[in-house]
Amino acid sequence: MGIVGAGPAGIYAADLLTKDETLAASGTPVSIDILDKLPSPYGLVRYGVAPDHPRIKQIQGALHKILDKPEIRFLGNVEYGVDLKLDDLQHHYDAVIFATGSDRDRSLDIPGIDLPGSHGAADFVFWYDSHPDVAPDWHVEGTSVAVIGAGNVAVDVARILAKDADDLLDTDITDNVYRGLRAKKVTDVHVFARRGIAQGKFTPMELRELDKQPGVEVIVYPEDFDLDDASLAALEESNQVKTNVKVLQNWAIRDPRGEEKRLHLHFLHRPVEVLGEERVEGLRTERMELTGDGNVRGTGEFVDYDVQAVYRAIGYLGSPATDLPFDEERGVIPNDGGRVLDLDERAIPGVYATGWIKRGPVGLIGHTKGDALETITNLVADRDHFTPASEPEPESFLQLLEERGVRYTTWDGWQRLEAHEDSLGEEQGRKRVKVRERDAMTRIARAES
Repeated sequence: MGIVGAGPAGIYAADLLTKDETLAASGTPVSIDILDKLPSPYGLVRYGVAPDHPRIKQIQGALHKILDKPEIRFLGNVEYGVDLKLDDLQHHYDAVIFATGSDRDRSLDIPGIDLPGSHGAADFVFWYDSHPDVAPDWHVEGTSVAVIGAGNVAVDVARILAKDADDLLDTDITDNVYRGLRAKKVTDVHVFARRGIAQGKFTPMELRELDKQPGVEVIVYPEDFDLDDASLAALEESNQVKTNVKVLQNWAIRDPRGEEKRLHLHFLHRPVEVLGEERVEGLRTERMELTGDGNVRGTGEFVDYDVQAVYRAIGYLGSPATDLPFDEERGVIPNDGGRVLDLDERAIPGVYATGWIKRGPVGLIGHTKGDALETITNLVADRDHFTPASEPEPESFLQLLEERGVRYTTWDGWQRLEAHEDSLGEEQGRKRVKVRERDAMTRIARAES
C-alpha cells in the first residue's frame, strides 16, 4: 500500500489499515509506505500550527507512535509528480491513497489584492513555522495591518502579528523567524469578518488566546453586534457559538485598558478593495447587515482603514495531483467516499483520497480520523478488485528511487533530525529549535557529513 502525504490524514489512514479486522481475519498482510515531498513527517501539524500552540503540536507524539509500527515505512523527500507518477505507484503498490492536504490560499477577487504588502495567510504561516521551501526572510510591514477572515487561521495570524517576539522564545521558532518578528513595528491589527458574531468559525480556545497576550488589548465594537433569527438559533444549537458570542460581548462592554498594542475585531465588514498605488496603503470595507437566515447583504456604506499590509485568511485549497482529475473550485480530488473518480465520475480502481484533499479544508485535526475511516472502509471492501502490483517487494521501490537519484529520507533519519533539533534547543536553553533548510535536513536525516 502506498500513501502520498505524511500529515495526520495519511498517518491515520495507515494506522487504520494496520488495525483493520477484516484484513486480519483474512490473513492479508499489510505493508505500507508513506511518502512525503518534505524530508520530515507530520505535515501541517509541523508546518501549519502556530508555534505558541504546543498542546496541538503534542499530536506529533501520537503520530510518532503510529510511524514506529513495523508495518509502516516513512520515505521523505519524495515528491509525487516530480520524482514519480501514478503509473510508478501502481506498479509497486496494490492501492494508493492520496493525503496531500491543502497548501494554497484561496484567492480573493477584489481590486488591489495583488499590491505589494498583500499576502496569503498560508505564506506567512509557512514562514513562521519554518517550512523548508519558504524563503527565510519576511518583513512585517507597517504599524497597522489587516487580517481578512473569521476562522482559526485568521486568529492565529492576528495573534502572531500582535505578539512580542520574546514571548515566542520558549517555542521551536528558528532564529530568522525570531529576528523577523522582533523587527516588526505593528501597533494595531484589524481582523475583518464578513458575517456576524454568531457566524465566526474560530474555536473558543483560539478566540480567548487573543486576550492573553501581555501588552495587547482586544477591542470589539458594539456597533458590529447584531443577532438575527438564524444567529439566535445558532446560539441555542451550538455551545461553541454561545461561548464565542459571550466572550465577544464581554470584551465589547469592558473599559479600555490602554495597552500599547491593539487587536481590533470587526464584524459585518466585507473587504471590497485594497487601497494604494505602489503598495498597500489601506483597506476599504462595506458595512453588511444580517438578512435573518444567517446570510448578509451590503448596506452601501463604505469605511476606509489606514493599513500598510493585508493578510487574507479566507481558506486553503489543495493542489492538483499529476495524472488525477481535480476540482479547482473546491481544491479537492473528486471522490465518492474516498474512492477517486475519473472524468466520467467512475471510481479509478485502487486509487483513494483522504483528509483535506478529499473533503476540503474543514474541521479540526481530530475530524481527520473519521474521514480516514470512511476511506479505509471502502478500500478494504474493494480489495478483491485491485490489480496486484507488479513489483510489490519493499526493496524494489527503494531501487526505483535510487535509480532516479532521489535522496530520500527514512524514519530512522527523521529521528536523527529530531534529536538534532532537540540538541539545538538545549544549546539555546529551549525545548527545541527547528532546522529550516531542506538540504541541511536531508543531510542530517541521511547522516551525511
